[in-house]
Amino acid sequence: MPQYWLMKSEPDAYGWDDLVAEGEGTWDGVKNAQAANNMKAMQKGDQVFFYHSRTGLEVVGIMEVSDEHSPDVTTDPDRWVVVKVKPVRKLDKPVPLKAMKQNPKLKDLAIIKQSRLSVAAVSESEWQAILAMAGE
Repeated sequence: MPQYWLMKSEPDAYGWDDLVAEGEGTWDGVKNAQAANNMKAMQKGDQVFFYHSRTGLEVVGIMEVSDEHSPDVTTDPDRWVVVKVKPVRKLDKPVPLKAMKQNPKLKDLAIIKQSRLSVAAVSESEWQAILAMAGE
């Protein structure tokens, strides 16, 4: 059974459109122990929300983990990891952080409780609530 995740990226550095253009992206540059541990727990086929941070502050699409973690050669490969992801689909309508904060079903969502965490687990019920907010 797939796990669910949320990964943040600043759209001016690497956004949804960049991932779509590439067809498969390498999620690198994560230098937070908890986020790295989350990436190490990801399995091929897991579903991931793509969240635009800083600019937009909203969930914009769904990705799938296409390759499990490997060393991040862009930084310290003994400490940090990357995963590969592929776009699945853009959401019908983006889900803003402000709206997620107002949804009682998302009160325990990791990005609300730990706003600086860039890679976080999402429960199945949280996943479904965000999809519903996106009109899906």
